[in-house]
Amino acid sequence: MQTRIIGKDLEVSAIGLGCMGMSHAYGAPADRGDMARLLAYAVDLGYTFFDTAEVYGTPDNPHHNEELLGSALEPCRNRIVLATKCGLRFDESFSGVPKPLIPDGRPETIRASAEGSLRRLRTDHIDLYYLHRVDPTVPVEESAGAMKELIQAGKITHWGLSEADEDTIRRANAVCPLTAVQNRYSMMARHYEALFPVLEELHIGLVAFSPLANGFLSARYDKDSHFDRNTDYRSAMPQFSPLGMDQNRELLSLLKDTAARWNATPAQISLAWMVRKKPWIIPIPGTRKPERLEENAGAAKIPLTAEEIAALDRALDSIPMSEVYGGARCEERKKGA
Repeated sequence: MQTRIIGKDLEVSAIGLGCMGMSHAYGAPADRGDMARLLAYAVDLGYTFFDTAEVYGTPDNPHHNEELLGSALEPCRNRIVLATKCGLRFDESFSGVPKPLIPDGRPETIRASAEGSLRRLRTDHIDLYYLHRVDPTVPVEESAGAMKELIQAGKITHWGLSEADEDTIRRANAVCPLTAVQNRYSMMARHYEALFPVLEELHIGLVAFSPLANGFLSARYDKDSHFDRNTDYRSAMPQFSPLGMDQNRELLSLLKDTAARWNATPAQISLAWMVRKKPWIIPIPGTRKPERLEENAGAAKIPLTAEEIAALDRALDSIPMSEVYGGARCEERKKGA
């Protein structure tokens, strides 16, 4: 697979692999052996960029995903880039899904979380370490300072923010240069395009999570698709509701028509659209299936032109769409907690 540089010097595959769904948010965790084989196959296909977080797990095993990646990817650690995240926990007092999020950007939390992630990932350094959400009770400069200390200690080599705005990015970058910002970005969620000028100015990569709108843009779902209300976040996502399916009919037709012209799939067009926009955008779609790994990897080879991307943008500006899932709500951390 082709590679790209984000930040000053971090080389990653043009398509990354978001690993959350193997353990969290898309039903019960998948079989560990199956996922270990899937991760090994991803490396064989040319994926070098693997994304996880300390909170991707279950109430019984909150760190399921980091442990999975640490075990499965240890044999090829020197060939891959590992990204993980800190500074977030779930409000487990809430029943059902999605559970509210509680940010914690205190330096002591960041340092302790890094030690735990290093242990679970079976590595002596983390290649890209994100603050998972900005904590409104902690100046981002303090969080950035903790990241700078971790870089100086060799425990992480690059750092980033997730779901951050321009002011936060500039303030954090002034303390310790950012390599990436990981924000929600897809054909159904384009509001962060307003950040493109500042990311380009500061040489910061955009790692796009939910690049397929949680799988909706694969065009593989319909009104009969079923999602477990206790473990699968899609059960609460508006784009997957019967109404959403109706409202997004024209969007799916646009994707299918474009895919047919390229002998591709709707998912591949959705990914190629963003990969070809900027050389520093890296989508990280997730999957549990080998065939989807192959499909997503193939998106990087589709040479959409600037004219075709502009035409897609104009269409996206004008066609009707449902609301799209924007993430679980954040709660302010209580003092002393």
